[in-house]
Amino acid sequence: MPNEALNFYSRMTNSSSKADSYTYSSALKACAETRQLKLGKTIHCQILRSHSSLTRIVSNSLLNMYSNCLNPCFDFLEDDKHGFVKVDLVQRLFVNMRKRNAIAWNTMISWYTKTGRYFEALKLFKTMMNMGIKPTVVSFINVFPAIAGIEDRKSSVVLYGLLLKLGTDYVSDLFAVSSAIFMFSELGDIDTARQVFNLSRERNIEIWNTMIGGYVQNDLYDEALEMFLRVLDSDHISPDTVTFLATLTAVSQLQRLDLGQQLHAYLIKNSMVHCVVISNALISLYSRCNYVGVGFGVFDKMLERDVVSWNTMISAFVQNGLDDEGLMLVYGMQKEGILIDSVTATALLSAASNLKNHRIGKETHAYFFRHGIRFEGMDSYLIDMYAKSGLIDTAKRIFENNCIHSRDLVTWNSMIAGYTQNGQVQQAFTALREMIEQNEVPSSVTLSSVLPSCSPVVGISVGKQLHCFALRHSMDLNVFVGTALLDMYSKCGSINYAERVFDMIQDRNSVTYTTMILGFGQHGLGERALSLFRSMSGFNMKPDAITFVAVLSACSYSNLVDEGLEIFESMEREYRIKPTAEHYCCVVDMLGRAGRVAEAYEFAEKLGDDGNLVGIWGSLLGACRIHGELELGKVVSERLFELEEGNRVAGYHVLMSNIYAEEGMWGNVDTVRQGMREMGYRKQVGCSWIEVGGVTNYFTSKDQKHPHSEAIYAKLDELAMEIKAAGHRRSISGNVDDMLEV
Repeated sequence: MPNEALNFYSRMTNSSSKADSYTYSSALKACAETRQLKLGKTIHCQILRSHSSLTRIVSNSLLNMYSNCLNPCFDFLEDDKHGFVKVDLVQRLFVNMRKRNAIAWNTMISWYTKTGRYFEALKLFKTMMNMGIKPTVVSFINVFPAIAGIEDRKSSVVLYGLLLKLGTDYVSDLFAVSSAIFMFSELGDIDTARQVFNLSRERNIEIWNTMIGGYVQNDLYDEALEMFLRVLDSDHISPDTVTFLATLTAVSQLQRLDLGQQLHAYLIKNSMVHCVVISNALISLYSRCNYVGVGFGVFDKMLERDVVSWNTMISAFVQNGLDDEGLMLVYGMQKEGILIDSVTATALLSAASNLKNHRIGKETHAYFFRHGIRFEGMDSYLIDMYAKSGLIDTAKRIFENNCIHSRDLVTWNSMIAGYTQNGQVQQAFTALREMIEQNEVPSSVTLSSVLPSCSPVVGISVGKQLHCFALRHSMDLNVFVGTALLDMYSKCGSINYAERVFDMIQDRNSVTYTTMILGFGQHGLGERALSLFRSMSGFNMKPDAITFVAVLSACSYSNLVDEGLEIFESMEREYRIKPTAEHYCCVVDMLGRAGRVAEAYEFAEKLGDDGNLVGIWGSLLGACRIHGELELGKVVSERLFELEEGNRVAGYHVLMSNIYAEEGMWGNVDTVRQGMREMGYRKQVGCSWIEVGGVTNYFTSKDQKHPHSEAIYAKLDELAMEIKAAGHRRSISGNVDDMLEV
């Protein structure tokens, strides 16, 4: 009862009774427990004014009070005639002590560890040993976290060996056991941590929690769950809040929804679900398992919420694509009078980025400016948000003005990714060169961001240079860099290079497989795409919705219709993935390419409202043209034009006019073209390019900007005369005034 003790001390000082060393020691201990620094300083002054000699017990109590009450980040300033200098009050007290016992040394070691001065803590422990002062159990408890902080594996084994050497009282101490398990877990030596756990004869819940937490920290989630189940089976140990927090984290990482629901039920039955930190962990668990609605149910029933509760729920909405709901929750958070912090701000900017809504992004930016909100990485989030919203110039201004003296790797990556996303290829490579010139070494994220810019337009040579850079810096085996490389080689036509990169990636994920399947499909290697898709199950790799788009496209390109239909049917039956518009479009395209146009039409009709999409009917119209299905083409075009109403691009009207032209129905061609002109429809301008001598040459219809345009048109006229002389005539496909069939 520290507050009552301090009340009695106050009454004592107001009376005629005289305090002694034990009085001061008890009062200072009460100040330490209640963290009353101001009162502790007052008692310190009273001790000095009493002219009492600072006994060892009082000195130790003063050390303890200051080390407990002072903020680890607190800097006490003192005037030394040359200006103010920083002073460590705890260190000063320790240095000025005439006699120091193990308690004083332990307090000082603890203070150094608490303030992140791990090397000083270890050095002080060694000095204590060299002076012949025998360490206590507390000495080890205080120094073990310092060993973990400096990642000194050698010292960890030596110090634990010393603990063993000092006997049973040391090695069996529950706090020492827990501290040792924590140290080895922090160092990633989980096997030694488990050995320490197994050696302990007596275990309390703190030791079990430390072991479970060590497994979670080292990504050994199954082992953590096994330990948790042993706690539940024990008759002597009862799990506490810390136990459930660590276990919920493990379940969340494994995305074991079934086990998470069982834990939730257990917590409800044992009246622990109303604990704020437990509810926060449950929200996070359901979010990771894509059950954000259930997570919101937990949030909605919370009797008490802290800022972490709000941030966890807001982040859950944003991470699950419910950005509008996340923004509404921020509004609700403000109505409750809870201040936005850096986590909320990050979620807000992420929502604006996902929605590509520059208005929300600007309002958020203005809110930060008005309220003086700054947090680490804020500029990179702003750059990312403006770039994804299409305001690349604003992103560039923030990069050039706000970050001129504080550009870190994340900021550079955000700017390079922004240029790539907005199609500003040259600017992306320029930024990459500037980054290297400023001695900032690109990371795997940098390469993953810039490699998509290496399209056929830019040429494969730049991609190969980046590949060489990745090899020199041992980044080529990184799954994200490797996936970006195989995607680049595939798009540039080098499917063999892409496959070689794929084979070298050891830690493949579903994106890697999907990219390779897509590459095989685009190069007409449908059988190899199917084989790779089927091999995924052998590597415990679960395909996602995009993987099915890739494999269905591959079946379409290679005329593997029956195999494709079988895979489509397995989506919901075996993989519990509901087909989307992209999958329906792939099936229609697959049937249409194979000449089964009527079957494709029936499939599209059966979709009902789900099939009212331009992509599906546009693919079907293309199939009608290829296979000469004029009558069906008319029906499809009518449906397509209804869906396309309001879109002033004339792509499908041109396609229909070409169908009529190939049937020799020139009157219908004129009718369609005349209708296009009357409605103000325009045909999208095509673009072609060719790389000659390392230089990419661009061409568009009626383009005369090329420096050799006169020579090019002269050669075209010459070819036209030769074609005419050979008895050929101009093709009606495309733009009849500009295009030649050569």
